[in-house]
Amino acid sequence: MTVPILTPPHRPGQVLVVTNDFPPRQGGIETFVRSLCDELPDVVVFTSRMPGAAEYDAALGFSVVRDRTAMLLPTPRVTRSAVQVMREYGADRVVFGAAAPLGLMGATLRRAGARRIVALTHGHETWWAGTPGARQALRRIGDAADTMTSVSAWCQEQIAPALSTEAADRMRRLTPGVDTSRFFPDCGGEQIRKGLGLEDVPVVACVSRLVARKGQDTLIQAWPRVLAAVPEAILLLVGGGPDRDRLESLARQTGVAHAVRFTGAVPWEDIPPYVDAADVFAMPCRTRRFGLEPEALGIVTLEASATGKPVIVGDSGGAADTVKHGETGYLVDPYNPVATAVHLTELLTNPAKAQAMGEAGREWVQAEWTWSRSGQLLRDLLDLR
Repeated sequence: MTVPILTPPHRPGQVLVVTNDFPPRQGGIETFVRSLCDELPDVVVFTSRMPGAAEYDAALGFSVVRDRTAMLLPTPRVTRSAVQVMREYGADRVVFGAAAPLGLMGATLRRAGARRIVALTHGHETWWAGTPGARQALRRIGDAADTMTSVSAWCQEQIAPALSTEAADRMRRLTPGVDTSRFFPDCGGEQIRKGLGLEDVPVVACVSRLVARKGQDTLIQAWPRVLAAVPEAILLLVGGGPDRDRLESLARQTGVAHAVRFTGAVPWEDIPPYVDAADVFAMPCRTRRFGLEPEALGIVTLEASATGKPVIVGDSGGAADTVKHGETGYLVDPYNPVATAVHLTELLTNPAKAQAMGEAGREWVQAEWTWSRSGQLLRDLLDLR
């Protein structure tokens, strides 16, 4: 077994983060895990190998150990490697970046000296909770951890019944935070509008991958009714994905292709100005595949609130946690284009109300959705003082 390790001075109480989801790969879990690492005083990350990793890791303020595989799985070899990293770095706390399946290593790491184990869940564990075999594995993960976390109340409701009573009682809600130094009013939206030729027109933006679950098709189906009330309105779909051809075809069939703009994929670091370019943010996300593919939370909705935008979000999974209905925006039936159009039109034709909702959303995010708050909870769960 060969594991590349750069051994720093041993620091008692160091935290080992075991995760398959870590930059430079982009994604919601990757951002979540990476941001939490910044909130821990002493951390080493054990993760998978991927293109661009060496350059990325060199700029970090903590050590990253990359396994030789492109995907970490709780195999005996990977488990032995995790134990070796834990011992080499003097770590006695462990965080699993995603509970399933890597949390299956928890019992072994406990025997190797882990004093506290926290297993983070995101959304895919809800599928494990409802699937025979995987459900039993999730129970083992919960029993091996001191705490299993959830990103939303809905996720906790789905996962807890699969756990032992003791593990379910130990669950805690640990949400992602929003970087309000990146997402704030006037963070570059004017330049985006100018570049896209959208100056002085009403804009509704959906910033998400183009996949069926995110509900961009509901927005397109709603758009004829929006245009009837706001003829110059533009629907801005920011992001790339496999659903683009279908969405473009739907826009033509619906007769709104002239009012729908596709930006294509946008790098994560360039996203804030695109959110800021909107008058309204909308993502009528939905649950698919017989309940096995929900929206676990939807951090982009909170990022839009941080940017001072009123939000419209679909009632799927934990997405309801990201909006105060009637205060920061609206929760809508993602399969109802008519109801969605009613709320879109209301916000586009009532700028004062839209502004008030946006301001309320930003205040809410600044008060309750910060990385420092999430980091403090994680430190408490790890018994770090």
